[in-house]
Amino acid sequence: MKFPKEFLWGSDIAASQCEGGWNLDGKTPIASDYGTVGSQSGMRMKTYVDDNGNQGLYPFFATLPSNYHYDMHDNYYYINHNAVDFYHRYKEDIALFGEMGLKTLNLSISWARIFPKGYENGVNKKGVEFYYNVLKECKKYDIEPLVTLHKYDIPVYLEEKFGGWSNRQMIEEFYQFAKVCFKEYKDLVRYWVTFNEINSLAIPSFLPYDLPREVSQNNFSQLHYQLVASAKVVKLAHDINSLNQVGCMFSSLAYYPLTCDPKDVLISQETFRNMCYYTTDVQVRGQYPYYAQNIWNKLGITLDIKQQDERDLLDGKVDFIAFSYYMSNCITVHKVDEDMAKGNLSIGNRNPYLQYSEWDWAMDPDGLKYVLHELYGRYQMPLLIIENGLGATDVLTNDYKIHDVYRIDYLRQHINSMKQAITEGVNVIGYTTWSAIDLVSASSGQITKRYGFIYVDMDDEGNGTFNRYKKDSFYWYKKVIESNGEDLS
Repeated sequence: MKFPKEFLWGSDIAASQCEGGWNLDGKTPIASDYGTVGSQSGMRMKTYVDDNGNQGLYPFFATLPSNYHYDMHDNYYYINHNAVDFYHRYKEDIALFGEMGLKTLNLSISWARIFPKGYENGVNKKGVEFYYNVLKECKKYDIEPLVTLHKYDIPVYLEEKFGGWSNRQMIEEFYQFAKVCFKEYKDLVRYWVTFNEINSLAIPSFLPYDLPREVSQNNFSQLHYQLVASAKVVKLAHDINSLNQVGCMFSSLAYYPLTCDPKDVLISQETFRNMCYYTTDVQVRGQYPYYAQNIWNKLGITLDIKQQDERDLLDGKVDFIAFSYYMSNCITVHKVDEDMAKGNLSIGNRNPYLQYSEWDWAMDPDGLKYVLHELYGRYQMPLLIIENGLGATDVLTNDYKIHDVYRIDYLRQHINSMKQAITEGVNVIGYTTWSAIDLVSASSGQITKRYGFIYVDMDDEGNGTFNRYKKDSFYWYKKVIESNGEDLS
């Protein structure tokens, strides 16, 4: 069986990771603007100052305590401030995406460019205009925009005013932001995603270390408000334009039992359910699943679920399911001697049958097929793979070439796995790689952890020209798209 004729071959970028221009044309800071540069072995952090004026570092993905405030320190380089300068070079970059033949581009809209200081302080017209121009440029090259509304991009103003998603008021803030996007770009965008990797708030509570109950309480409270906000804007999108297709998006791994011990089988099943299905069940079916109360009881948390929330969840069911897939994980109840493999939002046991990337991510194309069948079997809903790719150290040769055969091999194997699932009856409507162009890795804060088809001459200390160079994978993916997935050689 061949790929569907209208299959959405594409790639991804994200505002906070590629744009730069962090304080230009009315934009206010986001958390990423305070992020340090991490490494393969060193965690990415964010900088703060406490109420007593003491400066410090805090884990990048953790919520700052109320007595800590975002602050930029003189002795750190803030890589997201410039990123890869898409803000000034979007025409050049989109022309390259068009040359590659992308059918779709998954991009995000920075909330802090549209409402720098909340909706009560008004829309930033320059921000609205910027994304209008970006979307028009995509259309110029027959690239279908796929817009993600929330992707690591909360204005710090809202975090400091309301405590971020810990406050129910954020539902209305997000609703107003989405309304502007749906109305302003009504004629340019058909496909929308509400939240990127929405399940990432739940994942820390199920990792193999003791998370304080209050952290789980806060994370799941934030997640509830995000699920309600997502449902409300799904309904809003349909009301504004009946042609809008709106999806959820979650971070997916294939979870395997490390051994054939039935307890390992059960714990791997429970892990997939808690980390992945928990949010997707709500967004697809419009209500919390049967096992949710058990999760809340085990974690000792109570959610502020109002009757109106339940109605909103039921009224805002999604049209398709999107998910990221990079790796798989092995789960066990037994203690093991081997070093644990540490991925972006995962900690698991090494799989002896798989190879691992430079950043210790299990490379498992069969896992993609496994996840596709699991999702389609559960939901019978169109699936869209958003974010699949390999972070690696690329070398720019003296003649400005990048021979990234390892990336081609990784993508080829995953596309083959996806094709097998489609042949077996799974409804996959599109595939977008991470990423279209080198950008700042959200997890490590590095540009030198490269994912793109286009090399950007910039390092992790801010040295470079920002010049763009096509990698070997650029020409390979162009051939894949032209052949609608038939030529993977």
